Amino acid sequence: QVQLVESGGGLVQPGGSLRLSCAASGSIFSINNMGWYRQAPGKQRELVADITSGGRINYADSVAGRFTISRDNAKNTVYLQMNSLKPEDTAAYYCNGRRTWAAGNYVDYWGQGTQVTVSS
Repeated sequence: QVQLVESGGGLVQPGGSLRLSCAASGSIFSINNMGWYRQAPGKQRELVADITSGGRINYADSVAGRFTISRDNAKNTVYLQMNSLKPEDTAAYYCNGRRTWAAGNYVDYWGQGTQVTVSS
């Protein structure tokens, strides 16, 4: 099993910044990809950014150029630096760990979520 614990959410004004952290524990050797998803009220959960074990990074178009994902393998932690925040970034943010194996199979692990609210 893998446990993921997020921290760093909160209330910020438009244009401000926040950094989310996700600490992983347990069978972390099995995790290939780490990422961040978000879910706003009444909307589906969507990918924000992810990073593979090899360091390949993918961003949603809506956050590219404003958000930066990074991972510290020594600390088993993934970060999401969010700059130039907009009200539409308001959502619950979830850390995701994905284990993949042959033929496109995968299993996802999720954190409990941390709320980010962008409002003046």
